[in-house]
Amino acid sequence: MKRVRFAPSPTGSLHVGNALSAVANRAFGDWMLLRIDDTDPARNVPGGDEELLLDLEWLGIGWDEGPVRQSERRERHREAAEQLGARFEGVTLLRDDGTPTYHLASVVDDVDFGITHVVRGNDHRPNEALHRRLAEALGATPPEYVHHGLILGEEGKLSKRAPGATVASLRDAGIPGEAVRRYLEELGLPKHDVHYDLPRIRRLAIEAIGDMPDRELAARAGAPVELVPALRGARDLNEAREYAETILEPPSGVSVDSPETLERFRELLERANGSVDPRELVRELKAVGGDLRALRLALTGRERGPELWAVVAALPREETLRRIDAAL
Repeated sequence: MKRVRFAPSPTGSLHVGNALSAVANRAFGDWMLLRIDDTDPARNVPGGDEELLLDLEWLGIGWDEGPVRQSERRERHREAAEQLGARFEGVTLLRDDGTPTYHLASVVDDVDFGITHVVRGNDHRPNEALHRRLAEALGATPPEYVHHGLILGEEGKLSKRAPGATVASLRDAGIPGEAVRRYLEELGLPKHDVHYDLPRIRRLAIEAIGDMPDRELAARAGAPVELVPALRGARDLNEAREYAETILEPPSGVSVDSPETLERFRELLERANGSVDPRELVRELKAVGGDLRALRLALTGRERGPELWAVVAALPREETLRRIDAAL
């Protein structure tokens, strides 16, 4: 059985590079420990633990044990330091305040929790030899170390301030978690560094929205399920919410310069007498030279938004007529 661990530090929302490690560990391991590496108080952010858990939940990543906080195992780390000495091969294992350094805490916890494979980014590759010797000095068989490429920005290291570089920023942008998870799964365990492809994530977001069951999409957009056809074309969940607002909120103060289009549309709608095929209705209006922009303005107050036929389908007939009359 492959026993792995994902061990982020509570420094705020997950960087997409750390999220890649989380997804890679979950795919690689049969059993996964979630460990919070919080032994360096200077780097910890208040509420950082909760942010990490929210990010993992949003990405759909579960774990089998944890979260275990290294700060709660301080006595065990000190005990190991006494066995090894406060310095090991010239490397400090305990700080002056008695807190363990990353190298000590990480190796002790990997040994104690029976981790068989450590899956992490290439930036940790220089630590492998030291960590192996530390594990052996503790009388344990070192785990197998598997290093993967990093996610880079346009000019090297991907800054957390770059667009879409953190899980929270992607969530705030309305990208569904499924899209981000799928992108990271596509990367797998890259042997070499890869450049961050945010446009790919955006394309996957459109696919994810298209694949969502009606009720789920409605719930995530905060809209009635009747509006779902109009939400399908949204590029992200924020846009889906905007589409819903566009339809649900009656426009005010709209004036159109093509009243004949609205009159013709009203005739077509009344002639249909309840059995309306919205696509056919819009197609017929366009065929007679109707100004579809004017109709959209009358129904939504905006020049852009969901497919026009989907707006017509989503609005009750009486509300559609009311908005047409108001614009006229």
